[in-house]
Amino acid sequence: MREHTDPKVLAADWADPETDPTRINWPARQRLALIPFEVVDGRPVNPCEKTPIQRGRNLLGGWAENRTSDALASVRDEHGNRWIVLVERNRGRGWGLPGGFQDPGETSVIAACRELREEASLDLRRLVWYATKPRYVHSKRSSDEAWIVTVPCTVDLGTLNRRDFPRVFPRDDAKQAAWVRANTLQELTADLKDFHGGEVTSKNHVGMLTDWFAAA
Repeated sequence: MREHTDPKVLAADWADPETDPTRINWPARQRLALIPFEVVDGRPVNPCEKTPIQRGRNLLGGWAENRTSDALASVRDEHGNRWIVLVERNRGRGWGLPGGFQDPGETSVIAACRELREEASLDLRRLVWYATKPRYVHSKRSSDEAWIVTVPCTVDLGTLNRRDFPRVFPRDDAKQAAWVRANTLQELTADLKDFHGGEVTSKNHVGMLTDWFAAA
């Protein structure tokens, strides 16, 4: 049985201070979970997959569910074309939706709105956001006892002339930020490659975008 919690996690002030999961009040955490999970012999059980790490938190700060939010901001131009904001992350991690871990006390929508500001310099706090269905995130950082659940959150700017789109700038861990034409996933993929030389590399974000296009 492989057990691992990264030393950086153990030393971090943002991580769960409890090192023994059997001492945690699991019923309280289970009631708040976005995706239900079981607890066996005082230890949480990943509800969606088995990983190479059976015990410990691997690279994640919290036992069981670690929450993130992703921001999907869209707009239509004067010709009816739809566009969304994507960012390219540093260290060769490819393009994807702005997003990241929720801070303590944040709702999914507040976290998504903050991540959009931090990564793409786009402040849409005054618009109406919608939280969609929580999704399990497949990640190398997870273990059988610690995993990621994200909530994609959407916001729509309506219809604007292309020249009036609010400008986006990369910040935080983003290398580039851009409005990308997105009438279909195929068009988004082609335009991202042709105009920005990139691609959406995260299978989790490809899945989110696929479902968003299907529902739109």
